Amino acid sequence: MKLGGRIQAAIEVLTEVEERKRPVGEALKDWGRSHRFAGSGDRSAIGNIVYDALRRRSSHAWKMEAETPRALVLGTMAFDWGENADKLMATFADDNHSPDALSEAEIAAINAASMKDAPFWVKGDIPEWVAPAFLESFEDDALLEAKAFAQRPPVDIRVNSLKGSIEKVEKELSRFNPQRVKLAQDCLRFPAGRGASRQPNIQGDPAFRKGLYEIQDQGSQVVSRLIFPQKGEQILDFCAGGGGKTLAMAAQMENKGQIYAYDADASRLAPIVDRLTRAGVRNAQTRTPNDGALNDLIGRMDRVIVDAPCTGTGTWRRRPETKWKLTEDQLAKRVEEQQLALAQAREFVRPGGYLVYITCSVLPEENEEQIYRFIENNPDYELVSAGEVWQDMYGFDSPKPWSSDMMSVTLTPGSTDTDGFFFCVLERRPE
Repeated sequence: MKLGGRIQAAIEVLTEVEERKRPVGEALKDWGRSHRFAGSGDRSAIGNIVYDALRRRSSHAWKMEAETPRALVLGTMAFDWGENADKLMATFADDNHSPDALSEAEIAAINAASMKDAPFWVKGDIPEWVAPAFLESFEDDALLEAKAFAQRPPVDIRVNSLKGSIEKVEKELSRFNPQRVKLAQDCLRFPAGRGASRQPNIQGDPAFRKGLYEIQDQGSQVVSRLIFPQKGEQILDFCAGGGGKTLAMAAQMENKGQIYAYDADASRLAPIVDRLTRAGVRNAQTRTPNDGALNDLIGRMDRVIVDAPCTGTGTWRRRPETKWKLTEDQLAKRVEEQQLALAQAREFVRPGGYLVYITCSVLPEENEEQIYRFIENNPDYELVSAGEVWQDMYGFDSPKPWSSDMMSVTLTPGSTDTDGFFFCVLERRPE
């Protein structure tokens, strides 16, 4: 396919997403099935256009003075991919599968690229109702942080130290030019490209099937290490989901001790068994939700991890469509679910043990406000300074997460070059 055909395909996919409220990934797959002539490079490029259009939806709509799928895609090509109005007109004239020719209004909008009088939330490409939370959390750097969430994300992998070293995996994947990162010691990164560039098929490599690494954002790897699991400990991963942090902790513990992986939604646990086997993990077991499933663990755990259900604002780079679907009602529902998870998980911590609270969100309602409410209602718990732990582990010259009081930390694309994560630790007072 020529560029004009790819642009038209992206408009069609985005129209399907907008009009039928379909998930982006599903709409892209269906387009590929119904257009068998399109090669993998074409499908990848079309996906890039669609996701880029969603990442900067507000600013592109403002510049184009329209929020139609066509306007968003044209804005993406002009403002992100470097295809100015003259280039686009030449591209469309050269390809019968291109969209209709640019109108005078579209040409004027592309040439002007005006952000005059645009409010903060438009410049930052975030929902208007979320803007106060960003301004409260990030102050003078709020716009920088908002824009960072509208960038393409890299692909990060965590080398599985149970099966190999970072040097070994680096060599295995040398043809993809992996890079080391500043924070996570077992992380290799494949930076995001621009335009039609494609990410390597990391999951298709034999080294992945052998269990030498897992796909995991550097931020998730960092918070897994901040948990500080020790060999021989008894740990409950209370909201284990697909098991990413369970796998990371098992490697840090060198298969010594015991991790109990649990999730209130049994379907979320489904992938974990195969992942544990592939990774060579022997000190983890799953517990499925049923009456009394965790009764034998009450008051016995050295650490209980609550990687709580949240709005996912920290993953907006990877799932930009969720940014525009998020509502205040959904936020309120997540806050209630987090309160319930904390109330349930607290019972499993032994006196002197630790309750670790994590979200992939940067909204204070889900993070700091949630924790201070918990402490107020549970005087037998007290905050441990996550900021001091960060300094001990990474020093003063490494990237620094956000923290208002050094008691909790918030990782972000702008501050730590990661997805967004909130992390804090509460100690249960010894009896």
